[in-house]
Amino acid sequence: MGHLFPPKAAFSPPPRLRPFLSAPPLTVEEIDSALSQSSSSSAPGPDGTGIPYLTWKMVNAISPTILLQLLSPLVPMGYQPASLKVANGVVLDKLGKTSYQSSSFFRIIVLLPTVSKILDRIVATRLGLWAPSRGLIHPNQYGSLPGLSTYDAGLTYVNDVKTLQRLRLKVSSLFLDIKALFDKVDNATLARIVREGGIPPYLVSWLSSFLGERRCTLVFQGAPGTQHPSISGPPRVPQSLPSFSSYR
Repeated sequence: MGHLFPPKAAFSPPPRLRPFLSAPPLTVEEIDSALSQSSSSSAPGPDGTGIPYLTWKMVNAISPTILLQLLSPLVPMGYQPASLKVANGVVLDKLGKTSYQSSSFFRIIVLLPTVSKILDRIVATRLGLWAPSRGLIHPNQYGSLPGLSTYDAGLTYVNDVKTLQRLRLKVSSLFLDIKALFDKVDNATLARIVREGGIPPYLVSWLSSFLGERRCTLVFQGAPGTQHPSISGPPRVPQSLPSFSSYR
């Protein structure tokens, strides 16, 4: 686990809560859009009862105000409560290995509370609308942006190659597979970048709250089921958890 989760300095959340009057209110349309992007078959995280997206979709179809009233106070406060910052880290072994003595032969899938991810998607969409105009996203970025995907990146790549070939030029490409990118993200640095980039204060505050004081429970046969701090990187890649040897 020391290989998978290198320790880093703890990230400090905002010291106090205060409402941001400039924050646009949460809307039913934003919740509908977030739910439409969520797979009904996705495994839920530690929701207490393990609430899947399908249940939230049914609830929202019957009464659209329930999720709206539940999540609306968090947006103007720029706050993510601790109850929504817990996760289950399902430990999976990579297939085809002759030995599993090395931590590099395991991977972890992090399951978050579904109600938390609904708000996550909404805020991510708002950030995605602000970030390009503030120069925080490279103009050639395709993934994780509204209206753009890796499919568009592929079409652009093919077009560039064929254009150069028609000019009788030789074309070569370099593809980089960056390993363990997200778990190397420094939360404090990320918050500073968006703050200096001119992102609205309520989004900066929410992001800082979202990244701070997260906890994760490892899930595998023989695990004790206790929560441990996750102090670096986005929540889908928990950091600084104890070693497997402590569970043997």
